[in-house]
Amino acid sequence: MPRYPDRRSALRAGAAAAAGALTAACGAGGAHPAAAPASPAPAEPAPARPARRPAVAPRRFAGQPEEIAHGPRTRPEVALTFHGNGDPATARAVLAEAERAGARVTVLAVGTWLDAHPAMAARILDGGHELGNHTQRHLALNDLPEAEAYAEITGCAQRLRRLTGSIGTWFRPSHTQHATPLVRTLARRAGYPHVLSYDVDSLDFTSPGAAAVIRNVTGTIRSGSVVSLHFGYADTVDAMPPLLEELARRKLRAVTTTELLTP
Repeated sequence: MPRYPDRRSALRAGAAAAAGALTAACGAGGAHPAAAPASPAPAEPAPARPARRPAVAPRRFAGQPEEIAHGPRTRPEVALTFHGNGDPATARAVLAEAERAGARVTVLAVGTWLDAHPAMAARILDGGHELGNHTQRHLALNDLPEAEAYAEITGCAQRLRRLTGSIGTWFRPSHTQHATPLVRTLARRAGYPHVLSYDVDSLDFTSPGAAAVIRNVTGTIRSGSVVSLHFGYADTVDAMPPLLEELARRKLRAVTTTELLTP
């Protein structure tokens, strides 16, 4: 359902031009689009203006497991979570659509993306959203040796701290829906009491069309759901207005994950 055909074409062109630099998307099921080999990140991210909103540190939520896949089913709220990678133009477009609808989202950023686009950290926080850690290079985290996996977590945490003053509100492992016990342990060691999973997968990284993205979300979403979405895909931008309209019709409010879990 191409609501904005001119913008859609422009975003698709930008996404295609950046395809070689995009890392593979995360999810529970099988293979994902191939990505160019990750190159070592620079030691320091490029300078960027600080966010006007204060950064939020991770917190422990009493009664919640180490890996959180959804929030309480008793309140009409949901969390839209975005894997932070890809063309920043699509990221800004997604954030703008959310803000038009009064929605707040959670962004789990890849460290190399923050290195390349450090101003996005302030853009996310200034929009009233929250920002977290999605590893440094977006590798298959569950398959890495312990030392390398820990370096992936702490590498992104360091960049978040430099840009925002915090290691990020949440941690989500890359290339997987569920973390192994080792990865959960490493996340705690790095300062994250919980690993953030999800119970609704939009499959937007497969570029199935905006209508399919909407069906994938609305077909299973309910109170307390945490939805997996991605920056960097034109389908996601096009899906946002009708998706948010449908959530409003169902009287489901899109909030940050922290708001979702706060009594």
